Amino acid sequence: MSSNDTANEVDVNRVFIGAGCNRIVNNVSWGASGLVSFGAQNAVSIFCPKTAQILTTLPGHKASVNCTHWLPSTKFAFKAKHLERHYLLSGDTDGVIILWELSLVDKKWRHMLQLPQSHKKGVTCITGIMVSQSEAVFASTSSDGAVHIWEVVFPSIPGGDCKLSCLESLCVGSKAMVALSLAELPGNTNHLVLAMGGLDNKIHLYCGQRTGKFVRACELKGHTDWIRSLDFSLPVCTSGEAISILLVSSSQDKVIRIWKLALRGSSANTQGTYRKEVISLASYIEGPVLVAGSSSYQVSVESLLIGHEDWVYSVQWEPPSTAPSDGVSCQQPSSILSASMDKTMMIWQPEKTTGIWMNVVTVGELSHSALGFYGGHWSPDGRSILAHGYGGAFHLWRNVGVDIDNWQPQKVPSGHFAAVMDISWSRSSDYLLSVSHDQTTRVFAPWKNVASLMGENSWHEVARPQVHGHDINCVTIIQGKGNHRFVSGADEKVARVFEAPLSFLKTLNHGTSQESSFPEDLQVDVQILGANMSALGLSQKPIYVNATRETVERHGNDGLDTLESVPDAVPAVFTEPPIEDQLAWHTLWPESHKLYGHGNELFSLCCDHQGKLVASSCKVYDVFLVAVNLCSN
Repeated sequence: MSSNDTANEVDVNRVFIGAGCNRIVNNVSWGASGLVSFGAQNAVSIFCPKTAQILTTLPGHKASVNCTHWLPSTKFAFKAKHLERHYLLSGDTDGVIILWELSLVDKKWRHMLQLPQSHKKGVTCITGIMVSQSEAVFASTSSDGAVHIWEVVFPSIPGGDCKLSCLESLCVGSKAMVALSLAELPGNTNHLVLAMGGLDNKIHLYCGQRTGKFVRACELKGHTDWIRSLDFSLPVCTSGEAISILLVSSSQDKVIRIWKLALRGSSANTQGTYRKEVISLASYIEGPVLVAGSSSYQVSVESLLIGHEDWVYSVQWEPPSTAPSDGVSCQQPSSILSASMDKTMMIWQPEKTTGIWMNVVTVGELSHSALGFYGGHWSPDGRSILAHGYGGAFHLWRNVGVDIDNWQPQKVPSGHFAAVMDISWSRSSDYLLSVSHDQTTRVFAPWKNVASLMGENSWHEVARPQVHGHDINCVTIIQGKGNHRFVSGADEKVARVFEAPLSFLKTLNHGTSQESSFPEDLQVDVQILGANMSALGLSQKPIYVNATRETVERHGNDGLDTLESVPDAVPAVFTEPPIEDQLAWHTLWPESHKLYGHGNELFSLCCDHQGKLVASSCKVYDVFLVAVNLCSN
C-alpha cells in the first residue's frame, strides 16, 4: 500500500442500530450477562438495558428468528458469577438452531455451531438449565411435533469447541407443544423433569436421567385452552433440605396455575395434610404421582391466579438475587411475573399471613394502539421487568423505590419490526427519517447528555411522525419552515405532506444539537403543537397551540379507549428520549397536503437539491414521474 493510499484511508464506525422485535412468543431472553437477546427478522439482536442501545446483530439465520435462550439465563445468574463466556441459543422458522458464544473479556461474539439435527418446521420454544458452570442441558420444540433434548459441554479454554450430544428425541403427536421448561428434581440430582404444554390443553411431564432415556411420567389437567408458558422454580428448601419444586403455567384460558411437586415421604407432605385439615381455603388438590428412579413425587395444585382479562402468554419466576450460602441450594423468591394480551404485566406474591397469592404490581400500555404483550422477563437482580408487544416494541420498568415498590418506565431501544423501505436525512443533518412496511415513519437522532458505551452521544427514536393504515414505501424530506417537512408514499394512490409541529422542534433543539437548528424567533410562527390520529389511522389532524383542552379532559374523565372513541394526543417537549407510549401517540406530525394524480400504488419519491420539487412514481410502467412545486410555506 502506498503512502497516498494510507493517507486516504477512511475509518467507518457503527454508531447506531435500530430494530424492532419479531412479534412472536418466546422471542426474547434476558441472560445472566445482563444483556437481552431477541429476533429481528433473520438476525439475532443484542441490546443493553442500561444504555438502551442495541449493541450488535448476529447474522447466520436464513429465516425469521422465532426464539432465543441464554445459557445461563437470569434464573441461573447465581451460577455465573465467575463465568468469562456466556452462550446463546436461537431458533428460526426453518427449524435451524444456532449456538453463539459471548466473551465478556473482549465483548466479542463467536458462531459456535449449528445443531446437526434440525426440526422440520419452525422452532417454537427453547429452554435450558445449567447443571454446572461448564455443562448445560436444553430442549427445543417445534410445530413438527418433535422435542429434542441436548447436552452441551462448554470449552474450558478460549476458542475451544463445544461437545454436543442429543440425549433424546420425543415425538408428541399432531398437537404440537409450544412451551417447555426443564429442572433438576429435588433430592434426586441425577434425574431431570421436562414439562411441555401446547395445543391439547394439558401439561405433560417427562422424566429422564442426565444421560437421557426420557419417559412420559404423567399429565396435568386443568387448563381449558392452549398452554402458552411454563416455568419451573428452583428447588424449594425447608429446614435446609430441598424437598419440592414448583411449576407455574399460563394459558389462553386467562388463568395461571401453580403446581407443586413434593418428594413423597418428606415433611412437605405431612405439612400439606395438616394444612388441608385446618385451612381448607389454602389446601391443595392432589394430582398424579410422578416416579423418577427410586424417588416419587406427589403433584398437587398449589394455587390459581386469576386477574388477567386476556390470553396469558408468559409466566416467569423471579430469579434469586443472591448466591446460595451453602453453595448447593438457592432460595427461590416467591414472586411470579406474568404478561398478557390485555396490555398488562403483573407481579404475583403470596400474602404473608394467609399464603394466598395476590397481584401486587400491575404495569402496562395505555395507548389505544397497543395490542398486548407477548412476553415478560425479569432482570438478573429482580429489580427490572421487560415486556415486548405486538408492535415490535419493548417496555421496561425498574423498581426505584427503597422501602416501597415504585416501578418507573425506562428507556429502551426501538426500531421497525418490518422491512425498512426508505430513509432520508434531514436537510439540516440533525436526524434520520425512515419508513417501513410496519406502517410507521420514525425519526432517529443523537441525543446529547446520554452517554453510550462508546462515550459519544447515543442515538434514540425521538419521534414517530406518521402512523398509517397502509405499508409505507418511500419518503423524501423537502424544504419547509426550518427545513422540517417531508413527503411519504404508501400502498395507496396519494402522496402525503407532513409539517414538523412546535413540540418536535423544541424537543429537537433541546436534545439533539448544541446549537439550535430552528431559532426561537422562527418557532413563534409555528402555531401547530402536534397532531391527532383519526380512528381509521389514515389522516393526522393538527392540534393548535391555543386549542381548548376540553376534548382531552373529556376523554380522560370518561376513561374510554375504544376504536369508536380515540383519545386525543397530548404533545409535549421531551427533555429525555421518549418511551414507547409517548412515541406511539404524542409525537405525530400534522398532515398539511395530499398530492393526487397516480392511479396505482406509490413506490418511489425524491426531491431536487433545493427541496422545492418532488418526483414520484407508481406501479405503472408508462407513468413514472410527477413533479409538484412545494416551495411555498
